Amino acid sequence: MKRHACLFFLFLFLCVFQSVYTQNLEPGDGVRITFFNVSEEISGDYFIQQNNILQLPYVGLLKLDDKDYQMLKQEIVTKYDSLYRGVELIVTPLYKINVLGEVRRPGVYYVTGVEKILDVIAMAGGETEDSDMGEILVDRKEGTLEFDAEDIIRGDPDTKDFYLQSGDRIYVTRKWWVSVQNSSFLFSAASLLVTIYAISIR
Repeated sequence: MKRHACLFFLFLFLCVFQSVYTQNLEPGDGVRITFFNVSEEISGDYFIQQNNILQLPYVGLLKLDDKDYQMLKQEIVTKYDSLYRGVELIVTPLYKINVLGEVRRPGVYYVTGVEKILDVIAMAGGETEDSDMGEILVDRKEGTLEFDAEDIIRGDPDTKDFYLQSGDRIYVTRKWWVSVQNSSFLFSAASLLVTIYAISIR
């Protein structure tokens, strides 16, 4: 019985792994290549140009038209194996993600396809004291998804974190009362300036 359960969970893992690693790489994405038995220092991150071409050392230009990640990975391994017999290398995808809003270090981050929303927020330094973790927006090609991270933190079994896709934009919103307070402050400051100006022209 335990063996069947282990096989079932292994099957689920492989299904998720396969679905994550077969999405297409887009311009701005990249690959991380790590060599273990090559003397030249060519391990590194290489990014796809706007014309959908990837340039790699000693291999040259690779066209990505109609190739998913698995196909590209196999082509990279094959080409380097023809240059270095018995080469040992790891090829990892790098998907471009934008993290915006109430995080400590907003910006562009690259994920390998196994990270989820909370992982990427942690990469961006975590949420600020003004963030509303109960309303995180994820913009992607199909539309905008709303995610409640507070349910995850509380351990709600009905709420699941999910994997990200190339080009996703994560926006961590601000608590509504913080926005109201800031608006009130600006309104008060504007009123004060108007009052000072009225007094000065009398």
